[in-house]
Amino acid sequence: MCVEFKSVVMSCFDRHQHWEKIYQSKSLDEVSWYQPSPATSLDFLKQLNVPLDAKIIDIGGGDSLLVDHLLKLGYTNISVLDISESALDKAKDRLGEQAKKVEWIVADIAAFEPSQQYDVWHDRATFHFLTQEEEIGSYIHSAKQAICESGVLVIGTFSDQGPEKCSGIKIKQYTEQSLPVLLKRFFKKIKCIRVNHQTPFNTIQNFVFCSFRKVQMV
Repeated sequence: MCVEFKSVVMSCFDRHQHWEKIYQSKSLDEVSWYQPSPATSLDFLKQLNVPLDAKIIDIGGGDSLLVDHLLKLGYTNISVLDISESALDKAKDRLGEQAKKVEWIVADIAAFEPSQQYDVWHDRATFHFLTQEEEIGSYIHSAKQAICESGVLVIGTFSDQGPEKCSGIKIKQYTEQSLPVLLKRFFKKIKCIRVNHQTPFNTIQNFVFCSFRKVQMV
């Protein structure tokens, strides 16, 4: 059964079912992207001087611990988006009463139509799962629509030295050069770095992390 995004048939892979199965069968520390402390993401937010009342959306946040750390730091306007409702339910259960302070959005980012704007769009390890041109274009369009004037985009993807597949899915690799070129129409690069992520299985995955400022359209 093919998945349709905005009435265009783009893939015969059921992305929703795939991620539901993973989050229903694996615990937090049994997935390769698990990290007890999202140090790189938090460092980017600190360097960007993101205020505590900034509207932040975490794309593909699932049941990652970034939202926990943001709440502890005092951030008050957080949204977490994921295709898997099971992943978000796990995060809500973990946070307990704190979960009520967060907006939880179940959506496929390849077809996401934002209803509001955000100061910060954060994405660690979601964008590289989009390999088709139409999906990538849809993602960039959604980011452009969702990020407010002078807002920022922080994105981490597998580098050209990273894995070619993750969770059984082929991914698209990026470099410090290719990612800014792809986004340059709407976003101006602030900085890019490379980071090694150690998985729970003691393997190393190389990421490219970049920050961007939304370009003001004349």
